[in-house]
Amino acid sequence: MTTSFHWIGHRTPLRDGRSKVTGVVEYAPDVKVRGMLHARLVTSPYAHARLRGIESSRALAVPGVVAVLTADDLPDIPPRHRHTLLLARDRVIFAGQPVALVLATDEAAAEDGAERVVVEYEPLPAAVTADEALAPDAPLVWPEGLPGETGEAAAHGADVGGEEETSSRSNVSNRVHFSRGNIEEGFRNAEVIVEHTFTTPMVHQGYVEPHAVVVQPDPLTGGVTVWSSTQAPFYVREQVADVLGVPESDVRVVATPVGGGFGGKFLLYEPLIALAARAIGRPVRFVMTRLEEMIAANPAAASRIHLRLGARRDGTLTALEAELTFDAGCFPSAPVGIAAVLVGSLYRIPHVEIRGVEVLTFKPSTGAYRAPGAPQAAFAMESALDELAHRLNVDPLELRLRHACRAGDPMIHGKPWPSMGMADVLETLRHHPAWQERHKARQAGRGVGVAIGGWPGGTEPAAAACTSTGMEPFTSTWAPWT
Repeated sequence: MTTSFHWIGHRTPLRDGRSKVTGVVEYAPDVKVRGMLHARLVTSPYAHARLRGIESSRALAVPGVVAVLTADDLPDIPPRHRHTLLLARDRVIFAGQPVALVLATDEAAAEDGAERVVVEYEPLPAAVTADEALAPDAPLVWPEGLPGETGEAAAHGADVGGEEETSSRSNVSNRVHFSRGNIEEGFRNAEVIVEHTFTTPMVHQGYVEPHAVVVQPDPLTGGVTVWSSTQAPFYVREQVADVLGVPESDVRVVATPVGGGFGGKFLLYEPLIALAARAIGRPVRFVMTRLEEMIAANPAAASRIHLRLGARRDGTLTALEAELTFDAGCFPSAPVGIAAVLVGSLYRIPHVEIRGVEVLTFKPSTGAYRAPGAPQAAFAMESALDELAHRLNVDPLELRLRHACRAGDPMIHGKPWPSMGMADVLETLRHHPAWQERHKARQAGRGVGVAIGGWPGGTEPAAAACTSTGMEPFTSTWAPWT
C-alpha cells in the first residue's frame, strides 16, 4: 500500500495492544475497593407473575451475607426505562428480572445467599411473541400506560421522525409511516416483483466480558464513584445522578476498558448498584453471570420485515413496499423507525411505502447491536436486491451502484442526504481484487457476494468537522485468493 499521507494508509500499532496481551489492563471486574461487597441477583423464572412474598431469613443466615435488599429498601422510582425498573415491586414482566439483591463479603457467599431467598409467585398469562402481543385479548405489559423510551436511539443519532400516535392501552408502543410517490403506480410499472418476509430473532451481542460495575458511595455528598464496563460514560453519569437525586457533578464515572460491547453496553444495572451501595453505605461490585447475560441483558430486537420490490426488465427500480414489526421486549426500545428509514433511504426508488410497528412483549428490553435496526434492515433489503439481480440476470453490484443514493438525494422522511459515500464505496469495490477475481474464488469452492449497509451519520450539526482539500488515491496489493 502506497500513499503520500503521513498517517493514512500506514500501519499504526494499537496503543493498548501490549497492556492487553500481557494482562496488565484492568477491566471493570478487576476493580477492587476496600470494604467492597459482592452482589448477586435473585431473578424471576417467570415471564409474567405477581409477587406474593419474599422470604430472606435463610439467606441472611449464610456466613458472609450482609444484606438482602428488596424493592422496599429502595426509593419508589417510576420505571420509565429498563434501568429504572430496579427490583420488582408487585409483578415481574420478564424471565430474569431481578426481585432481590444479595450483598455479601465474597462472591461465593452472595451466590449461596441468593439460592436461599424464597420468592412466592403467582404466574400470570404472558405474550412472548409479537403476534401474541398484538392479539386483541393479549395481556398488557403496561396496563396502566406506556413508560418512556431509553436515550440509546438518540445516542446513535437515530431520531428519525415519522412516528404516529399510539394508544396507551395497547402493547403497541410506536408506529411509523413513510411514503413517497404512488405505490400502486410503481408496481403497475414493474415487470418483475420480488416479495418475501424476512425474520430475525433476538440476538445477544456476544461480548466476552459480561456487564460489570463497581460503585463506591461518598458519604459527604451522597454521590458515588462508578467503575463501569460501558460505551456511554456520560449517559451513565446522567442516569445514576437522576436516580440518586444528586447533581451530575457528584457522580464520577470511570469507564473501564470494555471487553466487547457492540452496542450492548450502554446502561443496565448501574443505577441499581448505586442505590444499593448508598443504602448499605459500602462499595458494591456486581458482575453478571453468563446465564444472566444470555437471558436478561440488552439483546438486539427481533424483527419481521415483509418486503416487495419491483423493477423493469432493464433493471430500473420502480417501487418498494415494506411492513416492519419489531419486538421491543418489555420497554419501548426497538429501532423500528431507524430501520424503516434505512430500508427506504439508501436507494433511488420513486415510489415507496413503508410502515412499521414496535410491539411490547414479556421479554427483556432490547438494545443496539452494530447500530440499532441496521442489520435487520440491511438483511431484508440486500437479500431482496440479490434475488432481483438474479431474476433480471444483472450484476448485483451494478444494480446497487446504479440506484445508490448520492448527496442531495432525499431520504424517505424528505430530508436530503447532506453527504453520502455509498456510491464511492461500491465503485471502489467494483475495482477491488475481491470482486474482480471472484470467479477464482468460486472455482475454489468459495462463495462471493456483495451487500452494503448504512447509517445516517453526518445528518446533524457538528461542533467540529474534518475536511480535505484533496486526496490522492492509494493502491492495494492485497491478493485475497492466494
